[in-house]
Amino acid sequence: MPNIKLENVTKRWGRFYAVDHLDLEIPDNSFITLLGPSGCGKTTTLRMIAGLETPTEGRITIGDRVVFDSKAGINVPANKRKVGFLFQNYALWPNMTVYRNIAFGLHNIKEELPVCDFEAKTLADQIRALKNAGKILKMTGDCIDKKGNLDADKLHLKLMDGFTVSIYTARKLAALRLYEAQDPGKEAERKLAELEAALEERRHGYVRKGQKLGPDFAVLSDGQEHLRLRKLHPEELDLAVRRVARIVKIGMFMDRYPAELSGGQQQRVAIARTLAPGPEVLFMDEPLSNLDAKLRLEMRYELQRLHVETGSTFVYVTHNQMEAMTLATGICLLENGVLQQYEEPLQVYNRPANLFVADFVGNPSINLVEAKGNQETGGNFVLSFLEGQKAMFVPVSPLNMQDWLAQCRREAEEVSGRAGVFARDKKAVEKSNKDEVFRYHIPRVNEEDYGLREDCAVLDDDFVLGIRPEAIVLSGGVKAADPETVTVGPDTADVGREAVGHSPGITAEIYGAMPTGMESTIKLKVGEFLLTGVVFGSVTYRIGDSVRLDLTGTDILLYHRKSGKLVTAGTLQLA
Repeated sequence: MPNIKLENVTKRWGRFYAVDHLDLEIPDNSFITLLGPSGCGKTTTLRMIAGLETPTEGRITIGDRVVFDSKAGINVPANKRKVGFLFQNYALWPNMTVYRNIAFGLHNIKEELPVCDFEAKTLADQIRALKNAGKILKMTGDCIDKKGNLDADKLHLKLMDGFTVSIYTARKLAALRLYEAQDPGKEAERKLAELEAALEERRHGYVRKGQKLGPDFAVLSDGQEHLRLRKLHPEELDLAVRRVARIVKIGMFMDRYPAELSGGQQQRVAIARTLAPGPEVLFMDEPLSNLDAKLRLEMRYELQRLHVETGSTFVYVTHNQMEAMTLATGICLLENGVLQQYEEPLQVYNRPANLFVADFVGNPSINLVEAKGNQETGGNFVLSFLEGQKAMFVPVSPLNMQDWLAQCRREAEEVSGRAGVFARDKKAVEKSNKDEVFRYHIPRVNEEDYGLREDCAVLDDDFVLGIRPEAIVLSGGVKAADPETVTVGPDTADVGREAVGHSPGITAEIYGAMPTGMESTIKLKVGEFLLTGVVFGSVTYRIGDSVRLDLTGTDILLYHRKSGKLVTAGTLQLA
């Protein structure tokens, strides 16, 4: 399967930039999700790669083929890009059966294809099946009811799946009626001999013309296939439909109409229809958003399996971060048409490149806490946060903050320089939806305080700590199995302190608790600030209880408040 490369791709309407100078490379056989809030440019990006939208400028390559180049004037239409598109709406024809819905696009294919002898192929498929006559007899026996009646449709389906043959071959095999013979084994041998003789005669016919049949029954002359502009033969079309039906497990629904199927089954039909022409790349635009929560989870597993079985490159648009995290081999996170981060899901989660990514990825959301401090000679940071709480931040790897700031300034100057060149370009169009540093919010008890207010002077010693809910460990609480709820007091506040391995924690008050069985999401009040924690296991908390919290792990994130960029990750040792 091909890789996909976008170079400096831009799409704008007037002064509004939907996608802003995007550079992106999608490896072959990967599952990439385009993730971001509504209006960030992910669907526009998908449509430009597929050929449904024309970029304003840039270059798009699929495999070794340039499908769009604004400078060279290349723009290959969507139906020539060999891609499949799966929309949020199933768009199934209500007056067509499942089979006809899947086959609909195949009827329109007309291209140079090898000249094949499909009668010889049918003979070969029958011979292959008859060599295992016992299997045919067993399948037939499974399709005979208590009254001795044969369910022909059920037998056809079993033969197609069991021997990977078309409906036409399955009907011929069923018509042999081996089960009615006095000696089914001898009858199978007799039929087998007849079919082998007929196939051999057809092969000799081509030899007499100076030709021969290839392994896939293509007609060869001097070892070369004959090509002809033609549509798909009914045998080819049926095999393609049955192949994708087996992949998505809807073979038994072929004669039904969409209205007779559940939402998940309809989605499978839509997927099968997209896969039937054998696209090199499969694009999906929020295909699961119309399904209920349980079915959505099941379909995620199906899409994972589908990706492995087809070996295709998948590009998937979603604003649901859970889908992105669970399905993707790589996440491309966009905001305001600009690429924010493009890495593997766990890397995006554990090391968000900036405050926007940190805030967007994760459920429950990350805790963003403003801090002030400086780096000591040894490389650690002495910080003050949460209204005077002191802590030592220890980076996971050596870091010189002055060097980091210098690099940050150089990058800012480069961006400013490019903006200057852009401004002097007479053909350039100024972006109306200007990019801004993300304004994170700080949850408080009585208000929502947004960072980077216009009247707020931000210096290089201003930081933002990113603390995932699972990094907060609480001391105290009551197991769900306990018969009575016990208020956490001075004696129980230190429970588990040794296990955590930290100095005295922070005193907090339970502001809210949402147990779900496997885990509980806890809202904690520290002074006027609110933090979110996740407690695993059956533990209950009462609103108003006093607990102690510690911050654990090596994934505490330190952000430069002014630029919003990630400085480093590390551990936080409370004073």
